[in-house]
Amino acid sequence: MGICGTAMGNAALLLRSAGHEVMGSDTGIYPPMSNVLKEAGIETFEGYDPLRLNALKPDRVVIGNAMSRGNSEVEWLLDTRTFSYSSLPEILAELVLNDRCNIVVCGTHGKTTTTALSAFLLLKNGRDPGYLIGGVPRDLPQGCHLGVTKDPFVIEGDEYDSAFFDKRSKFIHYLPHIAVLNNLEFDHADIFRDLLDVKRTFTHLTRIVPRNGFIVMNGDDDNLKSLADCSWTKLIRVGVDDSNDVKISSFSESLTGVSFELSFRGKAWGKVEWQLPGIYNARNAAMAATAAGLAINSSDPTVLDLSSLALYKGVQRRQEILVNTTHLKVIEDFGHHPTAILETLKSLRARYPNAKLACVFEPRSNTARIKTLEAEFERAFAQADEVYLGPVHRIDKLEVANRFDTRAVASRLNAQGRFAQAFPSNGELLLKLKADTLTFLSGERVVTFFSNGSFDGIISDFARTAKA
Repeated sequence: MGICGTAMGNAALLLRSAGHEVMGSDTGIYPPMSNVLKEAGIETFEGYDPLRLNALKPDRVVIGNAMSRGNSEVEWLLDTRTFSYSSLPEILAELVLNDRCNIVVCGTHGKTTTTALSAFLLLKNGRDPGYLIGGVPRDLPQGCHLGVTKDPFVIEGDEYDSAFFDKRSKFIHYLPHIAVLNNLEFDHADIFRDLLDVKRTFTHLTRIVPRNGFIVMNGDDDNLKSLADCSWTKLIRVGVDDSNDVKISSFSESLTGVSFELSFRGKAWGKVEWQLPGIYNARNAAMAATAAGLAINSSDPTVLDLSSLALYKGVQRRQEILVNTTHLKVIEDFGHHPTAILETLKSLRARYPNAKLACVFEPRSNTARIKTLEAEFERAFAQADEVYLGPVHRIDKLEVANRFDTRAVASRLNAQGRFAQAFPSNGELLLKLKADTLTFLSGERVVTFFSNGSFDGIISDFARTAKA
């Protein structure tokens, strides 16, 4: 149920690869996932129908976490108990992960990129890993692969809940042998009460890493440092500080790209020169390389060859350049948390020091839609020269006092000397961007769209206009 979601669709493909007969239902079945599923021999059904479900007689119903009470198939399953049901994380643990060395990549930011990097590095080092990635990797054939049992399985470990009937974080199910903890901040305000609540679920994850496994931790993150003792397993710290086991040094960024060096406990590992922006992506690479290296050699991760990183292209919608001309760069980014936006804008400032930075933001995630992190978002936006704020997604579902106030944020940014404007609709925002295109072309501009959703299609629309 919910088969066309990125995670559900890729999980369906994995289970089909493992030899199971798989079919699924969803609303709004459309490409590209619908085409990928069809090519794999997976039948899909539009909408939810208890009579159809009963006629299909499945051995198991996998209920995606987008499903809730009130769904007709959910209610019928609960009423009749005709078929057993599981959450997505449960079925993955049972049928895919149970006999694998699992690398579970977790954290508030960078999970998708780090998961894709880990799989990419293992492949380039002669392994056939399994993987499940919550995005569209540009360097791998698709977002999932079963691999061979003797090689690791790399999976994105989301802290979001598993299903309406299981409010534990997904990553609790994923049987980590190596748990990668990229960072830890307050997010998902619809699930967690506060930062302490988020820390609690990460602590639960660390407690299920076995004695012969590893926790690969961002050693520069204060919130991760404050987690409970992890003495029951081996802890490898990664970061720029000298106290880390894996150290990132000599970081530099310019228009031509990024370079940095890695070392492991004083032993030189290698120099990386690649195109992914920012120190945050350098850290993603270091975390991925450490996890992949330890999966190959538990005493010395430097056996992993890093040279393939020079070829790495990244994941779609992660600082993806849509327009690249002398005067104008248009970039699409999945960023929806203030720290991610802040770090991306800092990186763009370093890469394009002579350009004006325009930040276009859609408050769409359940945390971005509310006031909880409004001040932090404002500080992030202040890194840009121009700020365009779209309307709060599903604003009618929020109490007025709890809504992210785009007009107030724009007003305060203007008082700080930035150009900022809030728009009542994404259509009006697009019209303003198109009207400003000639101004953009008169100098040097970098226009970056930040959204974890569709932004009502205005990103591709503006990119087409800018190319014309």
